[in-house]
Amino acid sequence: MSEYGEFSMGQESGELEQLHQASGSEQDFQSQFGIYEADHSAAESTDFQTGQHVEYEGADGSRFESTDYTNYSHDTEESDHVFAAQGSESSHSAEFSELDALRASFDSSFAQGTQLSTGDGPGWSIASS
Repeated sequence: MSEYGEFSMGQESGELEQLHQASGSEQDFQSQFGIYEADHSAAESTDFQTGQHVEYEGADGSRFESTDYTNYSHDTEESDHVFAAQGSESSHSAEFSELDALRASFDSSFAQGTQLSTGDGPGWSIASS
């Protein structure tokens, strides 16, 4: 330090840089299937027989004879088959990427000084900021 004190002025600057990067992806797949199957079978059988025989002989020698006969047969068969299939598939794909950049710069000016002393008194004063 000299007898006149010191005085300086200057400029300062600074920078701030920040870089943020994010990326991602997703994939989805869905598969759904259903099967329905049904069988049905039925059978029916009906048989019957009836008969009637009438014979008549009168006193005078007349004669009457009658025969009725019924034969019935019924057979039925039924078969059903049902088959059904249902299905679905779906897929999804997504990707993303993001980039954030921050750049900030700042400047500051300054001045600072010290006191000049001559030895005789309080001296000169230079304010600092």
